[in-house]
Amino acid sequence: MGKYNEKYFNSNQMHNNKIEDLVTKDEEILWQGKPKRSAFIWSNILTLLPFALIWLLFDAGFITTMVVIGAFDGPNVFLIIFTVIFFILHLTPFWIWLGNAVTASARQKNTEYVFTTKRIIIRTGLIIDIKNIYYMDIENVNIRVGIIDRILKVGDIYITGKDQTAVLNDLENPYQVFNVLQEIVNNIKTDMHYPNELRPQQNKGYKTKYTVDKIDKDDKIDKK
Repeated sequence: MGKYNEKYFNSNQMHNNKIEDLVTKDEEILWQGKPKRSAFIWSNILTLLPFALIWLLFDAGFITTMVVIGAFDGPNVFLIIFTVIFFILHLTPFWIWLGNAVTASARQKNTEYVFTTKRIIIRTGLIIDIKNIYYMDIENVNIRVGIIDRILKVGDIYITGKDQTAVLNDLENPYQVFNVLQEIVNNIKTDMHYPNELRPQQNKGYKTKYTVDKIDKDDKIDKK
């Protein structure tokens, strides 16, 4: 059985560990970054803000109406308790938005992304969560720059794997990071499928260009 670092399995030590501590001796870091702090915080505040405020105002109006009606009918302990519990639960969308807004700063501090020579390591969460995505499992990589992202000068990268997905949120220079990731994935997948030792010095089938001249006249589509 291989040796392991007992300190790593201590809960406090795991919480304090940097993402670099997760990189093994036989891999190296190719790129490392975090969400832009201001963008991450404002994104969490603005994303659901209109919906949360509308929901809150609707429930506040409904609660006010019930209180006014109850004042005329006299106090009803059961009705008051039921109303409080109901609206605490009914305001769940508002509590979710408030929780995201309040914890945004702490979550940004804990969030970090690393591209190594073997995998993508994603460290996120108020309570630390680590996700690993190996390059061979990546099926698609996309970039999204929404309206809020344009204002805050950031972008998001969406990674789709065989069994999991991940989002690298609020990155500065998102197109540059996207190109870096695409190149790493392409190079490592190519090397896995076709190691350097097995590659011929010349490969006529690689990077060949399609031209109209290569089509035989007999193969052209009859436009009639």
